[in-house]
Amino acid sequence: MQTSGGSIEILDLRHFAAPVLRPVLEAEGELWERRLHWDYQASARLLMQYLDNHMLPGYAALASGRVMGYVFCVYEETKAVIGDVFALPCEPNGAGGAPGATPAIEETLLRHLLELLLNSPHVERIEAQLLLHPSGTYGAIFGNAGFEIFRRLFLVQPLQGHSKPPQAILPANLELRPWREADLSAAARLICEAYRDHPDSLINDQYRSVHGSMRFLNNIVHYAGCGSFSQQASYVVVERTSRELAALVLGSRISGQSGHLTQVCVHPAFRRRGIARMLLAQAAHSFTRLGATEISLTVTEANAEAIQLYTDEGYTCAHSFDAAVWLRDATT
Repeated sequence: MQTSGGSIEILDLRHFAAPVLRPVLEAEGELWERRLHWDYQASARLLMQYLDNHMLPGYAALASGRVMGYVFCVYEETKAVIGDVFALPCEPNGAGGAPGATPAIEETLLRHLLELLLNSPHVERIEAQLLLHPSGTYGAIFGNAGFEIFRRLFLVQPLQGHSKPPQAILPANLELRPWREADLSAAARLICEAYRDHPDSLINDQYRSVHGSMRFLNNIVHYAGCGSFSQQASYVVVERTSRELAALVLGSRISGQSGHLTQVCVHPAFRRRGIARMLLAQAAHSFTRLGATEISLTVTEANAEAIQLYTDEGYTCAHSFDAAVWLRDATT
C-alpha cells in the first residue's frame, strides 16, 4: 500500500510483541475515552498479553519500521469474531503518511483479514461489531464481501435525579435480588429464551444456545470483555416457585464516570409488566451510589420497542456503529 508519506507493509500480527504496539493502543484508548467515555486500559492490557504470547490472529500495518495500526480476530470453533481495527492518526509529512490515510490503512487491514477469513474453509460464520467506528465507516467493505449489516445505537443517560431508590413493584410470584455468582447457569437459560427469534440473535449467535449464552456471560462477568463487571449494579428477578430467573440486568464500570448495561432481558412469559423499566431504574440508582455520572447501553436499531423504552427512561443516542455478519452458506 502506498501513501504520500511512503509505503505501508501489512504483516502478520503474531510477529509483534506488545511494546511496539503500545503507542497504537494508547492512541486508541484516547479515542475510546473521547468518543464513548470508555476506559480502554483493561482491554489494552488483555490484548498486550495475547500479543506477548504471539497468540492473536490478525495483521499489523508497518511504515518506516513503525507499527501504524492493527486488526485482529478470535476464533470460536467454526466462527471468527473480528475484535477491532485501528490505525494511528496520520501526521502531515510524517512517517504516518498523509492526512486522511488513517481510514485507508484501516481499510487495508480489514481487507487483508477478510481475505484470510473468507478463504479459510473451517470458518462458517464471521461476526464483527466495531463499536468505536461510526456507522457506515466500513459498510462498503463488509457489504461487498457479502456481510449483512445491522445498525446499532450507543445510548447514554445522565444520572442526575437517581439518588432516591426506586420502588420494586413486582407481581407476588416474583422477587428482586442482587446478582450472585451462582446465577450464571440460570442466566444463560434466561438469555437463550429471551433472545429466541430476536434481532440480536442474528448478530450474536451465542444467544441461540445455553452453551453460547454461558460463554457470553463468562466474558462479561469474569473477563474485561465489556468493562469491569459491577456486581453492585447487577440484579435478577426470580420466580418464587421455580426459582428460575424471570429477568436480569447486568452492569459494568467502563470508566470512573460511566456505567454500562451489558445485558437487560426479560423472559417472554413476564414481559409488559414494567420489569425492564424497574431494572433500568435499579441499575441507574446503583451506579449513582457508586459515583458514576452517566450510564450507557447498546441496542439494535431494529429493536424499536426497546429503543422506545430507553428513550422514555431518558436515554439519548450518542453514537451509532455497525454489526456485520457473514455466513458461508449465504454466499455459496
